[in-house]
Amino acid sequence: MTILKRHVVAATVGNALEFYDFTTYAFYAVQIGKAFFPSTSPMASLMLSLATFGAGFITRPLGAIVIGAYADRAGRRPAMMLTFLLMGLALLGLALCPSYAAIGPLAPVLVVIARLVQGFALGGEVGPTTAFLLEAAPPNRRGLYTAFQSISQNAAALVAGLIGFALTSLLTADQVQAFGWRLALSVGALILPFGLLVRRTLPETLHAPDTVHGDPVAHHRLTGGQRRVIICSIAILCGGTVATYIQSYLTTYTSAILHMKSSVAFTATVTYGLAGIVSNITGALLSERFGRRAVMIVPRVVLLAIILPGFWLLARNRDLSTLTAMTALMTVCASSSGGAMMAAIAESLRKTSRAVTFSIVYAAPIVIFGGATQLLVTWLIHVTGDILAPAYFYMAATLVALAGMFGIRESAPGARHRRVKTQDLPAAS
Repeated sequence: MTILKRHVVAATVGNALEFYDFTTYAFYAVQIGKAFFPSTSPMASLMLSLATFGAGFITRPLGAIVIGAYADRAGRRPAMMLTFLLMGLALLGLALCPSYAAIGPLAPVLVVIARLVQGFALGGEVGPTTAFLLEAAPPNRRGLYTAFQSISQNAAALVAGLIGFALTSLLTADQVQAFGWRLALSVGALILPFGLLVRRTLPETLHAPDTVHGDPVAHHRLTGGQRRVIICSIAILCGGTVATYIQSYLTTYTSAILHMKSSVAFTATVTYGLAGIVSNITGALLSERFGRRAVMIVPRVVLLAIILPGFWLLARNRDLSTLTAMTALMTVCASSSGGAMMAAIAESLRKTSRAVTFSIVYAAPIVIFGGATQLLVTWLIHVTGDILAPAYFYMAATLVALAGMFGIRESAPGARHRRVKTQDLPAAS
């Protein structure tokens, strides 16, 4: 099967739309809180807004099971068409929803419904798309192709950061509150027709020969213990999820907690997007040569060592140079292992249930930590008075991820085949 560049774009555009929406929502959590959850306390309004942000994660497991199973039964392409349509409609609904001042209590109800629909779609999005990329990629480029799931997140964050910077530079604070955040969300909805059109052209990989587990010995070694794969994968993705949402939280953190200018705060997201794209591609290529485990583990160990000093320096200096340097360094460490993580997990799952299992494995930590991370660290800062609370939470999640990375077996084709020859061949009878 030949996979074209437009196929990669079509497969990852849904993931990009997801992260654009979630990143943009995090940017404008304060404005959205005032629009739909008016309160005499700014902190209460922000907390309600972040709680609604978290509502989008509640229905993810249901979407993972329903749409993931549909992808394993009917095919990757129809599942990806369905998820993208639901995502786009939910995003458009959120952008156009009247404020609390216009329709009263119905406004927050409609916002929560839009988030629940979107969460259902997103829960079923990642499994089919990752399965498609893995199954359609050449054997020596599976790490790179699956890395485009992570790369699309960074690209979306970059676009969201640039749009946010432009809006805060061109509009007054009152204009951003009145309609600026709606403009930012509407931009994501503009790609809905394009995404549906290009996804219709995707080849189907469900019934194609399995090139991932072509070697019976390696197939048994990798997929024989699915329980171990699932446990390790959940641990890995717990750390990856917290890393993603702490990074996207930096804009809110620097503006609402450290009281830095909004235009400066958006620099964190632009830096995150640029550094993430480069490091994701580099890490994916390195994983093809040196194996998935090494490229996952080494950067995360470095990340563990720099999180606390980075947040401490930012809280002390509160300037653009510290914010940029801290964000870039942490992003390089976290994102360089992103492609290897996705490939290692997907390669270790059986094809017959790859989409639904990957969807569930991916959804589980996101339900727990994706929606709760920003709300939890904001609450921790509020009750403890310690502005370094995000750093402590980030470090704990990184330790959990490292435990999973040490526990999962090597799945890269080159490293796997070398180990099969020396360790895994059946003994002569």
